[in-house]
Amino acid sequence: MVSSKMKARVALMLVFGFLQMEAQMLPNPYGPPISLESAKKAAAAAQAEAVKNNWKMAVAVVDPNGTLIYYEKADNTQLGSAKVAVDKARSAALYKRPTKAFQDGLAAGGAGLRILSLEGAVPVEGGVPIISDGKIIGAIGVSGANSDQDGQCANAGAGVIK
Repeated sequence: MVSSKMKARVALMLVFGFLQMEAQMLPNPYGPPISLESAKKAAAAAQAEAVKNNWKMAVAVVDPNGTLIYYEKADNTQLGSAKVAVDKARSAALYKRPTKAFQDGLAAGGAGLRILSLEGAVPVEGGVPIISDGKIIGAIGVSGANSDQDGQCANAGAGVIK
């Protein structure tokens, strides 16, 4: 039988996981769509981070509506990563948060399992909104290595846009 102390711990973990996911939501409004020039700049920074670490990555940049603006894939990147990179970018743009927020919420279980019902929400790290002048102008999605490595490259790409 499960003790009430154990039930309380589980409840606190679930609440903490949900609050952590909510804290990662960006309150930023949407802005004008990212330019092709800026999309290429973000992708280049993400790919530079991947090359520095000897990772083969696919990189996608979308506008706030999730429309693909720019895409590139390093030679010998696993084929499945092509679509995953685009899906991560779209998820980050449409839901105004890094896809890691969905990953963490899902891992917490309980109420976090509702993430599975959100159309287009990708619960795998590697999608990050791109913010300029306090507004979301698009998002970058990276896939090809471990999800934390994908996230490292996506953050490097999003970080070059101000």
